[in-house]
Amino acid sequence: MQLLAPDRECAQCQRLAAFRAENRRSMPSAHNAPVPSFGRIDATLLIVGLAPGLKGANRTGRPFTGDHAGRMLYDTLARFGFARGPYGGEADDGMVLDQCRITNAVRCVPPANRPIAAEITACRSFLAAELSVMPGLRAVLALGTVAHASVITALGYRPADFGFAHGAEHELPGCPTVVDSYHCSRQNTNTGRLTQAMFDDVFAGIRRRLEGT
Repeated sequence: MQLLAPDRECAQCQRLAAFRAENRRSMPSAHNAPVPSFGRIDATLLIVGLAPGLKGANRTGRPFTGDHAGRMLYDTLARFGFARGPYGGEADDGMVLDQCRITNAVRCVPPANRPIAAEITACRSFLAAELSVMPGLRAVLALGTVAHASVITALGYRPADFGFAHGAEHELPGCPTVVDSYHCSRQNTNTGRLTQAMFDDVFAGIRRRLEGT
């Protein structure tokens, strides 16, 4: 399978296309298009989020860049050796990923940050292509239940057979290990559902797995 990505005017989801047009009028300098994946295709770790944030990735054009979730994710990646360089919340800040790639289950920003089921399904072909063309992929980190379900489905399995749980590691025959974490959204961190220590534990486990220790 070839690496597929939605083009700038992707019209698969009418609601998202309409929201994109609205944002182009109100935020003319923003990216306002499907957000491409970030990182090398030969990475061993793929991180899958939910969807671009309106004033984060939708504005900057890079996954998890420009909002609270991005600050927490990139700081954590740097501590565990998956990223280097300064994180300035912009696509040209100089941040580089090491053996890590980042994408989203849905590539366009949804109204109220909530994609509907049809949009998640429509975008899954891009996620499936991403998974299939990464030659060294050994682990997938799913941030949240939507990303978890979309990854499991894209790998050809039923989410019901591999339930989401923070810190869970799922071994799917013939596939990279799928690791779960609560999403690093402001809502989850402000409520204490996800702490930095919890997030660190997930990445420590991934690092051990990738290093074979």
